Amino acid sequence: MGEAREVMDRLTDALTTRPDLKVIADLFAEDAVAVTPDEGELHGRDDIVEYWRQMTEAVPDARFESLHAYETGDTAIDEGVYSGRNTGPIQLPDGGTLPATGKEIRIRGVDIATVKDGRITDYRLYFDEMEFLGQLGLLPDETP
Repeated sequence: MGEAREVMDRLTDALTTRPDLKVIADLFAEDAVAVTPDEGELHGRDDIVEYWRQMTEAVPDARFESLHAYETGDTAIDEGVYSGRNTGPIQLPDGGTLPATGKEIRIRGVDIATVKDGRITDYRLYFDEMEFLGQLGLLPDETP
């Protein structure tokens, strides 16, 4: 196992099995860039850690089921299913929050992390945001 795979596995563990924002912060380079479907492009460790803080508070019992795990050179790629119950507030892009829905979520996604000197410098997360919102019951009814 190479450095990229080890760092990605530690990130997954710090987001799910043993949530730990300090570990998450240590895994990202100070000037890291992350791209997410719901928050767009995030610049710098602090913004990335804040993104994950919001997610770990919204779904504190999160689990990750790996479907595929790859490593090529300095990049690790994971495809899997993120699941858990929404028991914490959901942060909105405008700074507001929604109360917890209490609903279970199960979202398939892909993470790509490029690692240099033991830290993630470039991170990409892909998941279906509409599926996520729908499972939380936050989409309007589609009745004609």
